[in-house]
Formats: sequence, structure tokens, C-alpha cells
Amino acid sequence: MIGKQLLAYSEGVADDIFKALADPTRRKILDELAERQGQTLFEICSRLAMNHQITMSRQAVSQHLAVLEAAGLVESRREGRYKFHDLNAAPLERIAERWLRRDTPPEDR
Repeated sequence: MIGKQLLAYSEGVADDIFKALADPTRRKILDELAERQGQTLFEICSRLAMNHQITMSRQAVSQHLAVLEAAGLVESRREGRYKFHDLNAAPLERIAERWLRRDTPPEDR
């Protein structure tokens, strides 16, 4: 992609990330995955209930995970009957590089 197409794609991806981060429950899910990678849906639901007093159905947590996956913040993998979820911090690092790291001149980025 070039020019405006690349910019539109980048902004669309950033929009998905900010939309995913806007929900406090999704941020708690990311906190739990940051603390311990490779959790199943059952483990995430249990940790939300124990650590944050958030009780919701597995389907609701699954929908939150789908939003996080669409934004690229969570990756999942299947091993047998189980689906494991992992935090992917790369999209957040790209945002930090774009707006927070001002130690290099813009022409060098």
C-alpha cells in the first residue's frame, strides 16, 4: 500500500485498538494476560471474578476476546481441545513509538 491507502489502513487499525481499549473489562482482560500468558477462556473468567469481582458469562468474555483479537491485542492458539489466549503488545508499541517517543526527530522515524 502507498500514500493515502497506507494512512487509511494505519488509522483504521489504530481505531480498532482504541475502541478495544475503551472498555474497562477488556483492559482488565489484558491486565490478566499481561500477568500470565496462555490462558483459556475458563481461566480468564475465573481470574476476572477473583481478582476484579467481574462476573459475566463465558459468552460475554468470549465476545470481549473477539474484539481484542480483531484489534490484534490478543492472539489465540489451539492445542487439542483447548484454546489459549496470549497478549500481543506489538500494536501498543507502535502507538507508543508514534506519539510517545519524541527522542528522535520526525524525519528519522
